[in-house]
Amino acid sequence: MTDSSKLGGISRRRFIKQSVVTGAALAGTGLFAPAVRAQNQTIRIGYVTPQSGALAGMAEADPFTVRTFRDLVANGIDNNGQTYGVELLVRDSQSDSNRAAEVARELIVQDGIDLMVVASTPDTTNPVSSVCEAEGVACISTMAPWDSWYFSRQADPANPQPFYYTYHFFWGLAEFTTVYMNMWNQLETNRRVGAFWPNDPDGNAFANPVTGFPPILAANNFQLVDPGRFENGISDFSALINQVRDCDIITGLMIPPDMTTFWLQARQQGLSPIICSMGRAILFPSSMEALGPVGHNLSSEVWWSPSHPFVSSLTGATALDLANQFTQETGRQWTQPIGFIHALFEVAYDVIRRAADPKDPDSLVEAIAATDMSTIVGPVQFGRDNLPPFAQQNVSTTPLVGGQWRLQPDNHYELVIVDNQTAPEIPAAGVMEPLPPA
Repeated sequence: MTDSSKLGGISRRRFIKQSVVTGAALAGTGLFAPAVRAQNQTIRIGYVTPQSGALAGMAEADPFTVRTFRDLVANGIDNNGQTYGVELLVRDSQSDSNRAAEVARELIVQDGIDLMVVASTPDTTNPVSSVCEAEGVACISTMAPWDSWYFSRQADPANPQPFYYTYHFFWGLAEFTTVYMNMWNQLETNRRVGAFWPNDPDGNAFANPVTGFPPILAANNFQLVDPGRFENGISDFSALINQVRDCDIITGLMIPPDMTTFWLQARQQGLSPIICSMGRAILFPSSMEALGPVGHNLSSEVWWSPSHPFVSSLTGATALDLANQFTQETGRQWTQPIGFIHALFEVAYDVIRRAADPKDPDSLVEAIAATDMSTIVGPVQFGRDNLPPFAQQNVSTTPLVGGQWRLQPDNHYELVIVDNQTAPEIPAAGVMEPLPPA
């Protein structure tokens, strides 16, 4: 995978070669997926997402978004004057990487999908994308930091290579770290940062001493206190909490159940930082509700909100319209994945509409690579961003801002954008406030 003819993107020669290899491998089983894909004029889309398990908060809006998309494509998608029916096959990864890979293979081999879409943390996006890369199936993914999606899938991370069938849109470590430090610099602290990074693809990417958060903190005059990797699902954070007692800032990446365990134990044990900015764990109202009143003024990244100034290419709805529609239909508070899952289907629709032959993986990948569109989460265009050359063709970054959860008089939480320096088009509604004492 190193010859120069491949570095500009997928070639038909490579696709035919890979198809022959894949076909030979599967011929003995009678499950040659490309033969299944060529049977009819219906486009089959596979969608893998963690609808149950520890990461289920990421998929809270799935029923709403899937129903919306199915309604939109009920009469098919027009492609160059021909109407193709659309079938969407949804599978639950159960928040398990092995399960994600398993259902991805089933969708490809047994169901004969033409296009894969996948979302929600590297635990789901990475195994599904890797299966698609190996099987020669076009795949679009989102809702995982691009660095975690990209580097964790490399055979040799020190010599990274582009992918050919798999594309990703989301923000990355650079946007994340900048937003967090912008929030922290709003308050007076001792600049000591206690970091809780788990032993998973996200945690290991962020903790990397060369390409992760540590060198960025050092370059910006923050002192890192790293208690070391921990396993997701641990029940006692006491030993780690004791190592960060002199830190005014706490950060990290946790799954929501671990954040509930950690923060309740931290407050009970008297940990009283000025700031706690926790990635991944407190993105959703349901996660904050699990914390109760001790969640006031916790901060995190904000990928999408009703105040984002973007419009759906599918429906013309604004971000506020989409959030309000979700609340009206479900009776629940808006949640950040609404925007990105909607955008994932926006991109899929646009790719199918433009592909020279939407039943051909080669054509679908060429259409993905040429994507240049506005979505409900902002522009998506591969090859546009100022990224390392090896990742540029497969990644499109999206805007990121910072927010704080504020407990309201009726005991529900509101997410207030408090830093928008990296994306001034997204309005801020407040400034950073310190955490209440423990």
